[in-house]
Amino acid sequence: MPHTLASLVNHTALKLTVLAGEDRLDVPVRWAHSSELIDPVPYMEGGELLLITALKLDAEDPEAADRYVRRVAGAGVVGLGFAVGVNYEEAPEALVEAARRHRLPLLGVPRRTPFIAISKAVSAAVAADQYRAVTAGFEAQRELTRAALGAEGPSELLARLAAHLNGWAALYDASGAVVAAAPEWAARRAARLADDVARLRERPAPASSVVSDTDGDDRVELQSLGTGRRARGVLAVGTGAPLGTAERYAVHSAVALLTLTTERSRALQDAEQRLGDAVLKMLLAGEPDHARAVAGRLYGGLLDAPFRVVVAEAVGADDQPSAPAGGTPAAVLDALADAMESAAARTGEAVLAVPDGGRLIVLVTDGGAAAAACTAFAAATEARAADRPRPRGRTAREGAGERDTEGLAAGLSAPTGPMAAAHAYRQAEQALSVARRRGRALVEHEDVAAGSVLPLLADDAVRAFADGLLRALREHDATGRGDLVASLRAWLARHGQWDAAAADLGVHRHTLRYRMRRVEEILGRSLDDPDVRMELWLALKATSAQPGE
Repeated sequence: MPHTLASLVNHTALKLTVLAGEDRLDVPVRWAHSSELIDPVPYMEGGELLLITALKLDAEDPEAADRYVRRVAGAGVVGLGFAVGVNYEEAPEALVEAARRHRLPLLGVPRRTPFIAISKAVSAAVAADQYRAVTAGFEAQRELTRAALGAEGPSELLARLAAHLNGWAALYDASGAVVAAAPEWAARRAARLADDVARLRERPAPASSVVSDTDGDDRVELQSLGTGRRARGVLAVGTGAPLGTAERYAVHSAVALLTLTTERSRALQDAEQRLGDAVLKMLLAGEPDHARAVAGRLYGGLLDAPFRVVVAEAVGADDQPSAPAGGTPAAVLDALADAMESAAARTGEAVLAVPDGGRLIVLVTDGGAAAAACTAFAAATEARAADRPRPRGRTAREGAGERDTEGLAAGLSAPTGPMAAAHAYRQAEQALSVARRRGRALVEHEDVAAGSVLPLLADDAVRAFADGLLRALREHDATGRGDLVASLRAWLARHGQWDAAAADLGVHRHTLRYRMRRVEEILGRSLDDPDVRMELWLALKATSAQPGE
């Protein structure tokens, strides 16, 4: 408990008397300092009891006394100790009135009490307070360590920390989700800080910030957890006042302990990464039995249930794979992996994530939390993309229902088992290709298989082929000598039935026959060839959204 003016007044050996400011004696005293300067303010830090004999101060002059008291009070001095019987037999009334006017406690110091005795008393009290704080901090550290080693892990640690702070505490995982809180009601309060936690996670660990709870009077401090480039979690503590020395010790201890529990050693991470890579390679090579034997308890549960394969890439604004700087995975893939692994950890399911160059390959339980997290991450990515202005020069894609999604493109396979893992990987790659082409963050293979092939034509290379194939017919029509493109479309739509196609066009069937011969002459290709008819039909569909068609 901090030393106050009241405790000095009650100190029987000092014999201090209160001359003014009786209602302000509960103010903490940081130090006691003597000075006879007319202006001691430049040498004050605030919180001091200033001891004076008024050797140079004309304490009987109301104007001088007022000016002096007003200045030291404004500098944060918490009280004046006036030596009675040294330069003045009694405290001058002008000084007493100035102290009352500015609500600055004025203590009378008897001649037999040296200033050094007051300084020693304050120093001893400050040292005792610091010792109590350090002792309490060490005790809190022991309690938190026992809690961290217990069966309940972080939950019990947070409960002990919250009790020690007389406040609340919450733990966020690497994705920014609240995984534990104490007391239980603190989870709702912690969820409101998601944006602040996200900003802190963007900074290299360790990092901290202080925020205000908009729905309460709490002072909330956020501390990142981890020792690497990215934070592995965040600790939030909410208190009604700034942390004291003992509370600061407790928070630092909690950060260290939670870092140890959330940040595995680099060697262990590397070993687990190599194991996951080996399991994936065996599955894709058609060796499920060997993969299961190597997976053991770490990934064995994943292979026992139907799983899906996710193949993801980081893409830029031009919808091309983004080359990560320095050969490291793009940040969006790191964030995706964090989201899926964190979701799986909360439900106790296994997830196998393997970086593969500029790609991320993930095996997730069908219908599990990791698969749901992947879908939610992709939806959030598309939502952010929808809020950005569309780049110029992309209007041709709007007719195909495509979007520009900068950041992520991923494909999700159908549910499968270890025997068909290679096939599922190809499905995920095919879905990824469609996701890139459509400008989508995530495409499932079932959507590709159940949909139409026509959206797959929305590709620049396909449009270029279609334009080249039909260019000669369009140039012919531009001269006004016929409508070959429309005639070709009608004839193909009617499967080569002359009367039906001619009726659609409103011309005689002989006219249509003549136009189809002209199409063959101009293209140098026979319409009797089914491959030619197929290519022409697809070319017409690929360009149907373009102006002038």
